Amino acid sequence: MDKLILELKEHIIEQLNLQDLTPADIGDDEPLFVEGLALDSIDALELIVLLQQQYGIKLSKAEDGPKVFASVKTMAEYITANKA
Repeated sequence: MDKLILELKEHIIEQLNLQDLTPADIGDDEPLFVEGLALDSIDALELIVLLQQQYGIKLSKAEDGPKVFASVKTMAEYITANKA
């Protein structure tokens, strides 16, 4: 799981053009929205695209989004649970 979390952090930095951050700057349980990284709704769409392109996973229900994208750790758990 640690490898996946590190990989996700690298993908998030690249996908969202967060060049001023390194993977070490992003806590595993740090909130991605509001506080924490303070991402917005456009960033949420980019994270959905990231799941589809990098991991072949589509978010099955829109209402799952806040839970899945709460932190890098919750994203990794979702990927692990849903990867074919």
